[in-house]
Amino acid sequence: MSSESPRQDSPGLRMGRPFGIPVYVSPTWFIVAAFITFTYKDSVQISLPGLNEAASYAVAFAFAVLLYVSVLLHELAHCVVAKSYGLPVRRITLYLLGGVSEIEREPDSPGKEFLVAFAGPLLSLALAAAGFLLDVFVIPDDGILGVLTWQLWVANLIVGVFNLLPGLPLDGGRMLRAGVWKATRSPGSGTVAAAWVGRGLAVAMVVVPFALSLSSGQAPSTSFVLWSVLLAVFIWYGATQALRSARVRARIPQVNARSLARRAIPVTADVPLAEALRRAAQAQAGAMVVVDHDGRPIAIVNEAAVEATPEQRRPWVTVGSLARTLEPSLVLAADLSGDSLIDAMRDTPAGEYLLVERGGEVYGVLSTADVNKVFSGV
Repeated sequence: MSSESPRQDSPGLRMGRPFGIPVYVSPTWFIVAAFITFTYKDSVQISLPGLNEAASYAVAFAFAVLLYVSVLLHELAHCVVAKSYGLPVRRITLYLLGGVSEIEREPDSPGKEFLVAFAGPLLSLALAAAGFLLDVFVIPDDGILGVLTWQLWVANLIVGVFNLLPGLPLDGGRMLRAGVWKATRSPGSGTVAAAWVGRGLAVAMVVVPFALSLSSGQAPSTSFVLWSVLLAVFIWYGATQALRSARVRARIPQVNARSLARRAIPVTADVPLAEALRRAAQAQAGAMVVVDHDGRPIAIVNEAAVEATPEQRRPWVTVGSLARTLEPSLVLAADLSGDSLIDAMRDTPAGEYLLVERGGEVYGVLSTADVNKVFSGV
């Protein structure tokens, strides 16, 4: 299964860069690989009674690896289509329940959203069709290759069909989102609709199998219950994250550099912190910019560093020692707002940014903490 994912700090082991896209394997993959190996081993022995136990384990492990190669190809299909539309792809991570493609930016139209989402299931179904044809017309059924081919095309068929279910975070949910987006002209409405359908799918994934088992008078197997609950939790969590993301995006238009800017006072680097704070309080300013002797800004005093400095040390600490040098990426246009402002801040994470007018005059300082407050409580 696949979905877009936010950035993760520790993706796992790096395996390569197909199409220039870094691929990582999470340590959780080894858990599911072991689970598949041990549970599939008995089926291998039934299908291939001539194999000893060690060989049966080896075939079962080979299936686990090949299954995740199929998942990788599924994710690559998403990423290749995304890159063809100019969308940056950070990486692919294979983990416990499948794979995630970290696409840095959303498509700018419902049509592109639909095609990026549909590429993965389409690839899985194509693999299933190819495997089926090989199984029926080319590969004998009584060998290791025949057993693996049969199991893989069935698995890819399940992956392809499952991902077409119309609820976030599944690919079918993104396709539904694209449809609602097209109908309402609102990507936010599409996200909300597909996320609530996803929550419904999560509940149904647990309730329906149990209801069918109770009606037939047979208790569901432990492994069946485990997978149902795991998948339901995954879908519920992904749908909930999508709803939160929709609420965050709804507030992005409220982010305006001018309205959030703090008044800043200029100070030279050798001014003691205590004196600089006194001047800022007197001027009712919320930030300090370090300037050279010609009055040109060269650094911004870091608010977190100021707050971390004990009051008794402030007369002996200079503002220059608590400032970050003004790199070009820390100087932003004062008229930035919405996605443009968020993208500029994301490109160079920092605590403060210098805002300037088009003529180069200093307008003020933008604090990341003030921007974050816009999204607090989401």
